[in-house]
Amino acid sequence: MLVTGGNRGIGLALAEAFAANGDRVAVTHRGSGAPDGLFGVQCDVTSAEDVDAAFSAVEAELGPVQVLISNAGITDDGLLLRMSEDSFQRVLDANLTGAYRVAKRATQGMLKARSGRMIFISSVVALFGAPGQANYAASKAGLIGLARSIARELGSRTITANVIAPGFIDTDMTAEMSDARRSEVLANVPLKRYGTADEVAGAAMYLASDAAAYVTGVVLPVDGGVAMGL
Repeated sequence: MLVTGGNRGIGLALAEAFAANGDRVAVTHRGSGAPDGLFGVQCDVTSAEDVDAAFSAVEAELGPVQVLISNAGITDDGLLLRMSEDSFQRVLDANLTGAYRVAKRATQGMLKARSGRMIFISSVVALFGAPGQANYAASKAGLIGLARSIARELGSRTITANVIAPGFIDTDMTAEMSDARRSEVLANVPLKRYGTADEVAGAAMYLASDAAAYVTGVVLPVDGGVAMGL
């Protein structure tokens, strides 16, 4: 299996959970390397050539990619009136077009095997938006349309495509928030706590498992209830 952006944060938790389950796991990174126990390949998902080379390396080392988790992404926040076109396009290219690139390349092997799982890591921001994140929210919302189109297109080949929409997850980024901001965020979370990267990993392991063989085209929030009903 392959996790893009699997060298840190939620991506690393995903990769390590599958590795602990006995899976052979590869992760992409942009030069930082991969932790022990994971096969690392340097890849910038904004480059089709990088993506193809990364898949070729993974296929040579571990065999065909049977499970793809598209997790790599960036942010570049700013209010709409001040957001440059470059900022908007860079975020969409990395988060949405990058997901298209890796999904398209993964499809080659999955079609031959007539089996495969694609999991796209979106965000609850895709469902309700966020001030200063028009680019990020648009890119993450686009993943839903991408996954559901793939689900309809490739379902007859036993290939599923699903989306996980994490909410406020305890990461290095959220740890840097002020106490006031953390309290403000938690006020909107019914479970009154941040989620953990391991809880996102648990959702991914379910979607990749035999138990989810009849689950495709879904958006699975892991958000403590913050986006319920959306």
